[in-house]
Amino acid sequence: MFADLRTKCNHIMQIAVRAGGFSALVVVGMAVIGIAILYAAFYVWLEVDSPGSMKVTDLPLLLVGYGFGASFVALFAQLGGGIFTKAADVGADLVGKVEQGIPEDDPRNPAVIADLVGDNVGDCAARGADLFESIAAEIISAMILGGTMAQRCKIEDPSGFILFPLVVHSFDLVVSSVGIFSIRGTRDSSVKVPLEDPMTILQRGYSVTIVLAVLTFAGSTRWLLYTEQAPSAWLNFSLCGLVGIITAYVFVWITKYYTDYKHEPVRTLALSSSTGHGTNIIAGVSLGLESTALPVLVISISIISAFWLGRTSGLVDETGSPTGGLFGTAVATMGMLSTAAYILTMDMFGPIADNAGGIVEMSQQPESVREITDVLDAVGNTTKATTKGFAIGSAALASFLLFSAYMDEVSSFAHESFKQVDIAIPEVFIGGLLGSMLIFLFSAWACAAVGRTAQEVVKEVRRQFIERPGIMDYQGETRVWSLCCYCGICIFEGDDKTGCFGYSITNCRWYSIPNFGTLYWTSSPRSESCGCSVDVCNSFWYFNGSLSEHSWWCLG
Repeated sequence: MFADLRTKCNHIMQIAVRAGGFSALVVVGMAVIGIAILYAAFYVWLEVDSPGSMKVTDLPLLLVGYGFGASFVALFAQLGGGIFTKAADVGADLVGKVEQGIPEDDPRNPAVIADLVGDNVGDCAARGADLFESIAAEIISAMILGGTMAQRCKIEDPSGFILFPLVVHSFDLVVSSVGIFSIRGTRDSSVKVPLEDPMTILQRGYSVTIVLAVLTFAGSTRWLLYTEQAPSAWLNFSLCGLVGIITAYVFVWITKYYTDYKHEPVRTLALSSSTGHGTNIIAGVSLGLESTALPVLVISISIISAFWLGRTSGLVDETGSPTGGLFGTAVATMGMLSTAAYILTMDMFGPIADNAGGIVEMSQQPESVREITDVLDAVGNTTKATTKGFAIGSAALASFLLFSAYMDEVSSFAHESFKQVDIAIPEVFIGGLLGSMLIFLFSAWACAAVGRTAQEVVKEVRRQFIERPGIMDYQGETRVWSLCCYCGICIFEGDDKTGCFGYSITNCRWYSIPNFGTLYWTSSPRSESCGCSVDVCNSFWYFNGSLSEHSWWCLG
């Protein structure tokens, strides 16, 4: 991508998007293929549906360990990657921008390489592990719920309800690939084409992906979820999937509004930075808190809508009671994740553009080249936040499914009905409180780890600037020390799993605050409102010729 920056314009987008798309397709493909192989292996090995052997409706219960392993790895990938990238980012900015007054990604800053590597670790590897875990959990829980519902409704061939999640995500690979390849650029280096707004290009590809996802989802429901017992059930479940797709689109729009430098929230933060550190911090935190409202409302509406559509699908059990409600929410979650590969592509796009900009700055390329990377970097910040917001919504729906699947699994093994949890029982209520508390304790430990690691980075960079003053004149030899990421983990399990449920409810909201809040601080330097102008050559932010406001934002 760096080599292409000097000769072409719009073709840059094609390179960055397709590079990110390859990684995204691998992540989603591994989740689907891994579960499919396990399902097929267990089906053949255990001789499922043979006389005296396991029923096919019980087979998905054996796949729970796959989801647990994915969640376990995702925890360390996100926490370790987050500590690495934030510590390197803080260390590079505090010493480089604020203390030494040198541009971002300047080769004289010893922490620049760690900062660039941190983007890959925290935004690519960690986010990929996050969505891998969400997709795996959603597929397995939906397979469990589909098998349980088919068993209760006495459906003759339950395979369609069990395999439906795998088929949907297989189509995700296809439709996302079409969306990725729909982004094309100018290949002729002699033709100078103005750089189109990168966000517009990405949204165009996302629109293509959504249209194809709706069509393939409807076809999949008619193919696999049609049953003679309820001929119109597939249509209700198709609408559930449409609810999930709309939810994903609304989440992308909400995140874009709160984090794009063209919209009011980021510009408000840019204005607040002109009056000092305190107002910068207050504005960022308040906007982060405010941004939790709309996602909660959207998730609530989608769960209720999908549950109602599933419940009115016409599928009933032996007693005549509707049984499709929970499976309807599972189908909505599938719909939300039916474009996960393209969403993850947009996330991968951000670090690729950021690293290209870093190489441009370190190699002292012309100002015209840096202008292009600045635009791509600003859009990349928004797309990274979009993926985080998407992950929050999918995790909220997936946690609801996991809790429901857990209750079904308990009922299956205990041969007793387990349909509700009584929060009036002191032990259960305390479990919910402890689960909610765990989020704040875990966040405190993670922030402390980032702070301690950042202090070591700052000390090392300061030492090199003091001992090697020739660095500022490009006469010193720059060294970058490796960073050690350390973290702590607390595992808690309470009665009726209410602690974990409280953990999930609190986590979805708490995660939104730093997600949007930090992106405000990241995007605000890109805003040119309130009398600000961006010096794209040096990546400095000036207010009427003053550098003090830039340092206030940087500290925020």
